[in-house]
Amino acid sequence: MDAFRSFKYKNFKLFFYGQSISLLGTWIQKTAVVWLVYRLTGSALLLGIVSFVSLIPSLLLSPYAGSYIDRHDRFKVMKNTQKLAMLQAGLLAALVYFQVYNISIIILLSLLQGIINAFDVTCRQSLMVELVDDKADLPNAIALNSTITNLARVAGPAIAGIILSTLGEDFCFISNFFSFVPVLICLYLMKINVQPSAKSQKDIWHELKEGLDYVISEKQIVSLIVLLTASSLFVIPFTTLMPVFAKDLFNGTSGTFSLFESAIGLGSLISAVYMARLKDTNKLTQVTVVASVLFGAGVLILAVSNHLPLALIGMVISGVGMMAQTSSINTYIQTNAAPAMRARTISYYVMAYLGVTPIGSLLIGFLAEHLKTREVVALEGVLGLVIIAAYMVYQKQVKENSNKAVLKAA
Repeated sequence: MDAFRSFKYKNFKLFFYGQSISLLGTWIQKTAVVWLVYRLTGSALLLGIVSFVSLIPSLLLSPYAGSYIDRHDRFKVMKNTQKLAMLQAGLLAALVYFQVYNISIIILLSLLQGIINAFDVTCRQSLMVELVDDKADLPNAIALNSTITNLARVAGPAIAGIILSTLGEDFCFISNFFSFVPVLICLYLMKINVQPSAKSQKDIWHELKEGLDYVISEKQIVSLIVLLTASSLFVIPFTTLMPVFAKDLFNGTSGTFSLFESAIGLGSLISAVYMARLKDTNKLTQVTVVASVLFGAGVLILAVSNHLPLALIGMVISGVGMMAQTSSINTYIQTNAAPAMRARTISYYVMAYLGVTPIGSLLIGFLAEHLKTREVVALEGVLGLVIIAAYMVYQKQVKENSNKAVLKAA
């Protein structure tokens, strides 16, 4: 099938299979950690802290991670980050198995996971271009990678719920530890010839500045990163309030909440299928604009809906828009960044997407304490439309300036 054309490359196929199992284990562990912390403490604040420390390293460390990865063999770096992630999962599994319930250690291990992810995610994204021989298939590879991420996001918590109620918490953590085995096997079966970078005479901090200067000089790339940053801060965190919608606004149960999660997952999968079939990379900025409009509109529909079916439709539309927005921006950066700057450029994408989101979640949570939930989500939807409108105005201005420069040169 055309949507799976990247499977003709052995390296990508191995990567896909390994990551499918690992991501499922990761989401099982994430769900189990949340359950464990709340069971032990009954504190929503500590839940927030655990989530925050696992994500904030992506904001603080991603640019450094990009500079580091550009200086080293990214395939070897990825093998090492997977080994470290397996070690972290093993420590957490041992902690739970022997019932050493220390919240401080759990928070520390969550922080360690966040630090590893800051390097691992940047490395995996920058390595994607090496997994397909024909660069025209890169958008398909990125979309398929996003598909397994969204499938794991939907299936992982559901499987975790079954395991928690039947086999117990420790099995969730142990299963995540063993999920790294197929990943490492697949990595060592892959044959990737990463062209080594020339030995740099510059220190890593100079290269970090060099990467920032490059991103700023690329008007299209920096505008997309700014767009994603604004979206991550003001729009994407709307999912933080989904438990409130399910339980309080629609008087539902955990099953209602699962419907909301499944709806946004379904939207993401629909979008991923479209992105997997997309061949013309020249349309990526157009896809970003349409996706951003759909995202804002979907969030607005959710905010004003008084009936559950309409709210779920809003969630599906939001999932379509959010997935297509992030995937199209990711693909544009990977296909247009200079090879020597790819990891550093992608690190700013990771920072804008994963690093800014926890700050946005804290901001949305604060607003929800002072405004009605529907008002906060409606504000997010409006801001999503304002953000994409500002992006379109900026792009129009850049195009006009470019045309004037051409005419002046002529």
